[in-house]
Amino acid sequence: MELNDSRVIAAPRSKVWASLLSAEVLKECVPGCQEMTGSIEDGFEATVVQKVGPVKATFKGSVTLSDLVELESVKLSGEGKGGAAGFAKGAADVTLSDAPEGTLLTYAVDARVGGKLAQLGGRVIDGVARKMADQFFENFQNAVEPQDAPEPETSEEGESGEEKKGWIKRVLGG
Repeated sequence: MELNDSRVIAAPRSKVWASLLSAEVLKECVPGCQEMTGSIEDGFEATVVQKVGPVKATFKGSVTLSDLVELESVKLSGEGKGGAAGFAKGAADVTLSDAPEGTLLTYAVDARVGGKLAQLGGRVIDGVARKMADQFFENFQNAVEPQDAPEPETSEEGESGEEKKGWIKRVLGG
């Protein structure tokens, strides 16, 4: 299964780059990730619980980073074994470039599965893989972009009861 897409992240390229290389950020972003440890040099070890159709499995695997061009591109390659469920392996070529709103992150994902998972059929696997990739990059974008301060809550009437009362008076001519 191949998937190509891009998204603009409202953050400087240096922050996006650092986040791509962070085990803590990646753990937050990988759907179903229970644990992720390691380093850029040695790669990361991960435990991911995922349900694909009727098959739910715990995958233990590794992610390696290669072809690093600082602040520009990296290849993330991963492989996980899910016991009787089978295995999953894939790679994502990620490139970063400047965009007016921040950083343009472009990715090309290639994923393969085997074992019981492969028996589910290409359409099911492709749909799940596409959903996981979209969810990962959406989670990544949310983790990297600055969070706005929450807006103060207002009641249904607005800031105070006066607003609603004033509106009714205006309508009724009072």
